Amino acid sequence: MKTFIQRFGQNILGVLHGFDRMRFRGTRRFLANVAGMMNFLWRRQVLLKDFKAFAGQITAEVRHAAEEVAAQQGRPVVYLHPSALDKEAWARDRAQRDGIQQGLIGVLKAVECCWSYEVGPSRAKQKLELRGKPSKCLHYYHYFLDPEVGLAYVRLQTWFPFTVPVGMNGREWLARQMDRSGLRYRRRDNCFAWIEDWARAQQLLDAQLRTDWPGLLNRLLDQANPALGLVDPHPTPYYWSLDEGEWASDLAFASPATLADLAPRLFRHAWLHFGSGDVMRFLGRKPTTGGGPHWNFAGEVVSDLKRRAEGTRIKHRLNANWIKMYDKQGSVLRVETVINNPRDMKVYRTKEGDDGGAPSWQRLRKGVADIQRRAEISQAANERYVEALASVDDRRSLAEVAEAVCEPVLWQGHRARGLNPLAKDDARLLAAVNRGEFAINGFRNRDLRSLWFATSAKAEAERRRQSAAITRKVRLLRAHGLIHKVPKTHRYQLSPHGREIINALLAARQASTAKLTEAA
Repeated sequence: MKTFIQRFGQNILGVLHGFDRMRFRGTRRFLANVAGMMNFLWRRQVLLKDFKAFAGQITAEVRHAAEEVAAQQGRPVVYLHPSALDKEAWARDRAQRDGIQQGLIGVLKAVECCWSYEVGPSRAKQKLELRGKPSKCLHYYHYFLDPEVGLAYVRLQTWFPFTVPVGMNGREWLARQMDRSGLRYRRRDNCFAWIEDWARAQQLLDAQLRTDWPGLLNRLLDQANPALGLVDPHPTPYYWSLDEGEWASDLAFASPATLADLAPRLFRHAWLHFGSGDVMRFLGRKPTTGGGPHWNFAGEVVSDLKRRAEGTRIKHRLNANWIKMYDKQGSVLRVETVINNPRDMKVYRTKEGDDGGAPSWQRLRKGVADIQRRAEISQAANERYVEALASVDDRRSLAEVAEAVCEPVLWQGHRARGLNPLAKDDARLLAAVNRGEFAINGFRNRDLRSLWFATSAKAEAERRRQSAAITRKVRLLRAHGLIHKVPKTHRYQLSPHGREIINALLAARQASTAKLTEAA
């Protein structure tokens, strides 16, 4: 987002990149599938006909232990009916009312959906069988004010396979880190309007990525329910995965009025100009040369704009992953990437279970071992998004913007003609170099050739002719200062000056006469 910072830096106090809301999932993998569960029952010498009674006994012990933790510390256990209560708001209000600075705030319990097991007859096998299925059971939410991460919760499923989600907030965690470091700040909800030293705060956020995640999560789990060992006398450790992580880039503006003036144009630009190809590029999925999805792409790309009481939010979703932008607390612009399904992404590592093997590009896992790579991918998505917004704001008239590029110029001793943005070929050229997939890495001669010519050249002479034609167009754009060559490469990038001019010209070309008359 270098170009955006260069353009609006005088109005921005600081920038923070890091996790916001995080929801981890603890799974005992041998209990989370039918084969493993059958093996467990065999080890415990439990017949399928006795499964319900056996599971009910374990569940009763786990429930008793969960409520005993609260009783020993004198904290309340509250049954939620309905379960739509804002649990985090309840926890904060309760902690403030009771003066809780550290430790257990309280326990909420509610019947909610889960995935579990049942035993039933099998017509094919003519005997009882164990089946996994969606179900409902009682869940306990233990809310803590942890000295390290701040407000956190442990949600315990009280029926097999005893899955445990754990939730926390990276910005809440950062506040604790800054308190220990003596760093002053102004906090509004889960964002920071002002920090004494933004660079130091970013270092603290970066340190979160080097956390011993299994150690932290197991510590929170042990505080919530020490009786989980009753499930298995020789338990295997929980496998921890990041089920959902919001990686947020916050740009804190010095003046709420400045953001209030700029934000509507940012949202309008994102809504009108970011197509499916741009969204795919932002989230690391390469579109075809035509800008759309590949022919075998079976998912969907959806953009959604909402105006709420607390601000405006635009969300671009690619299957189960999304990137969104919204204004927070009047002075913070937040761009946020959420990866719910990382299977389309890659990480350079050894194969699971082969620690001594040679590393290679493997599918990104939800497991906490790949959190660092997940953060890198999310940060790159945020940067691509903000970079594409860099030229949205310009108060000059269109005549002032277009005047320079419409006149002939002298470049490297040769005359270069002026551009005509209303002409079909020149407008096509400007739109081609302004594509979202070129925002970060730029473009090459071959990239423009594939866009400009309907068919790729098969003969060498034809290929050279096409290449020369693109070279002349690139030279014309360089002469007007709209693009520049990346040193020691064959790539070109839009200059900040070129980005703002091209966006203005393309927007004017697409506007209706009624809109232009109204604006005038």
